[in-house]
Amino acid sequence: MLFAIICTDKPGQFETRSATRPDHLAFLKTYVDRIQFAGPMMGPDGKPSGSIVMLEATDRAEAEGFAAADPYAKVGLFESVVIRPLRTVFRDGKLAE
Repeated sequence: MLFAIICTDKPGQFETRSATRPDHLAFLKTYVDRIQFAGPMMGPDGKPSGSIVMLEATDRAEAEGFAAADPYAKVGLFESVVIRPLRTVFRDGKLAE
């Protein structure tokens, strides 16, 4: 099942995000076969203000475990984390249903 993991940074945490980014990217690489998309959400100032990951997981508990193990989460970067199951309807320029 596909899950959208939407994380919003706490205000004023750009330095924490920057310092933790190498560990975060290394963590994501361990899930390369299960991540369909990942990237930062950008704030009005053009700096990252959160993250979105589309993760293939067996269930919600697995998606929650992934989110909790992210180095960004471990350093307390996020103000909120929302995890929602997702159904793909359109992908790669084609209707997926």
